[in-house]
Amino acid sequence: MTALVTLLGAATVAGIVLVIAGFRTPPATSRTPSRSGTTARLRDLTTKYAWRLALGLVGGMGFAALTGVTVMVLVVPIAVIGLPMLLGAPPNRDVEMLQALDRWVRSLAAMLPTGRSITDAIRLSQRQAPERLAGPLRLLVARLDDRWTSGEALRAMADELDSADADAVLAALALAAERGGTGAAATLHALADTIQDRLRAQREIETERAKPRIVVRQVTIISVAVLALALVFGRAFFEPYATPTGQVILACLLAAYVLSLIVLRRMTMPRRRERILRSLR
Repeated sequence: MTALVTLLGAATVAGIVLVIAGFRTPPATSRTPSRSGTTARLRDLTTKYAWRLALGLVGGMGFAALTGVTVMVLVVPIAVIGLPMLLGAPPNRDVEMLQALDRWVRSLAAMLPTGRSITDAIRLSQRQAPERLAGPLRLLVARLDDRWTSGEALRAMADELDSADADAVLAALALAAERGGTGAAATLHALADTIQDRLRAQREIETERAKPRIVVRQVTIISVAVLALALVFGRAFFEPYATPTGQVILACLLAAYVLSLIVLRRMTMPRRRERILRSLR
């Protein structure tokens, strides 16, 4: 009877979560460009994690009903939501920025031999700019149109991008613009080659960083599978953890494992490089 009541409670909670998510998620046709970015992000997060939370609640309550380990009502939903985040590959901001800079620099280098100045080439480049640079480039062109000097506008863009790789490119453009564009095409071609070298190196580093994550992911999957089999074929294994002391010990062990995953993730995150270009304003 206790197990049935627990499962019914889990189903009720999951249903409430899904209903709330359904009301909070508008149909695609009702989205308007005027909605705030914060509201959009919250709505997307609600949609993304609603099913995971519902599944975790059902699984946690079912696990607690079968084993008597009530702490699993909290542990399983947290694991369903948190483990993919901890075990997944973190976004590599440096690689994304280098890819965008490579496309932009090569497009600028192709425009300069036609007789255009640096600022004219920048204005034209925003039409086919990479998505990562589209917004900052629009602001850069607006500042140039607002009679900012090229150096001031490029430094302001560097602050918005907040990247050491972008600083190197924008500093070279600022120097070339101050010199009237002399040698700018050769400088941009050399920058593009340098960016390609850094991009290859970053990809190799990211491959090496992914190896420990893959190993830990495999270990975690195997451990969860073994525990699931033990739940089916050997429930006596979980009986010590059904006591209050056992649940405290279990919570501490799980917390230690999560802490180790957090430390591993921090170790595999790319280190932030110091910038070389700052705005004068």
